[in-house]
Amino acid sequence: MAQRAGKTASGDVAIRKAITTGQAAALVVAQDVSERTKASLLKEASEKKIPVHAILTKDTLGQCLGKEYRAAVALLDKGFAKALEKELCDR
Repeated sequence: MAQRAGKTASGDVAIRKAITTGQAAALVVAQDVSERTKASLLKEASEKKIPVHAILTKDTLGQCLGKEYRAAVALLDKGFAKALEKELCDR
């Protein structure tokens, strides 16, 4: 839903821009992403106090966005970020 609403950023440059400009409300990182990529994204998100969720695989995350595989996606809307947090906590 967030993708259709235009409230996501995917791709390395777009995600890092969303983090540094304060647009990212949450970050979803694929579980099978490389340790180097994960460490880099976690460091940047931590500095801006952005919640990070390591869920899904790169292929599944890409399918959810209607794109090819994705290592990560930034949610740009606080409402979508809260909904994801609630969904994950209810499991």
